[in-house]
Amino acid sequence: MCRREGLKLFLKGERCYSDKCAIERRNYPPGAHGQARTRFSEFAIRLREKQKVKRIYGMLEKQFAGNFDKAERMAGITGENLLVLLERRLDNVVYRLGFASSLAQARQVVRHGHIEVNGKTVTIPSYLLDVNEVVSIGEKSRRKKVIVEAIELAQRRGVPPWILLEREQFRGSLKAFPARADLTTPISEKLIVEHYSR
Repeated sequence: MCRREGLKLFLKGERCYSDKCAIERRNYPPGAHGQARTRFSEFAIRLREKQKVKRIYGMLEKQFAGNFDKAERMAGITGENLLVLLERRLDNVVYRLGFASSLAQARQVVRHGHIEVNGKTVTIPSYLLDVNEVVSIGEKSRRKKVIVEAIELAQRRGVPPWILLEREQFRGSLKAFPARADLTTPISEKLIVEHYSR
């Protein structure tokens, strides 16, 4: 997937930081014609952008389209609303806090009941967090090998400025919704809006 999109999507946790990363080994698209120069149509450029964001956040088409509809109904700029909605997802915040080494692992950690929101176990990865809602690791889950290793790896990665992390207490929260300037992943949300508006 990283090779298809032409950038690291950090889908494999620790592997993405090593020489084993697929894009480090073969920095061209997969397939028989991967190394051939291709010209993209306007439609293909917009589609690739949408697919890239879908893959970054690990979502299926129906989920992603649902989030886009929600972003469209909200006040403000649709593209920015979409990115804020995606960043507010519980699985994404668990990953950003460093309680999982990849988004797929974060989703599994949530599904298996290791994560609490305001002291209550939540098993829905798409749960939308509000400002000041506290995300924590359950008491029994704090010694799990997967979570301990993820926290060690996360110290290398850092935490975004809109998230408050209390590592010793195994908890964190949203200080504020992320501003567009805070999102450093190379995403052109305008192309996604154009794709859905065609």
